[in-house]
Amino acid sequence: MDYHIGDKVIHSNYGLGEIIQMDEKTIHGHQTSCYVVRVRDLTIWVPADNSVETRLRLPTSRMEFEKLFTIFHSSGEPLSEDRMERKTQLIERMKDGTLESICGVLRDLTLFRKLKKFNDYDNQYFQRAQSLLIDEWMLVFRVPLGHAQQELGKLLGTYS
Repeated sequence: MDYHIGDKVIHSNYGLGEIIQMDEKTIHGHQTSCYVVRVRDLTIWVPADNSVETRLRLPTSRMEFEKLFTIFHSSGEPLSEDRMERKTQLIERMKDGTLESICGVLRDLTLFRKLKKFNDYDNQYFQRAQSLLIDEWMLVFRVPLGHAQQELGKLLGTYS
């Protein structure tokens, strides 16, 4: 996919950003065209090669976004009680950066938190997934932060 300067994109690790320019970088001794993406106060260079689609995607459409809300009402996938195994599960599930994966992680961590106490890593991963989802939610639905947080809380059953 070809992206253009000014496009809003979702980076698989860093979340919502904007392409601010194209640049040439030397990577492993080869000149490579890169998208320069501004994510909050971070600037990243993403090679515009065949694997760009695994790193960048366009924001989810409003209709598709709403379909994903059903994930929060599904039974979910159990997380390991072993903290290191759970950490590996969460890393693996979030690797692709898709909104579906993010919603699934939030659902499963919310269910886990009802049974067990979060450790620091669980809390960190919950906050990261929530932030990634909220950022995209605000863009897609054009709503303020508080509104998106309140609606997500309702979906997760953490806000009445």
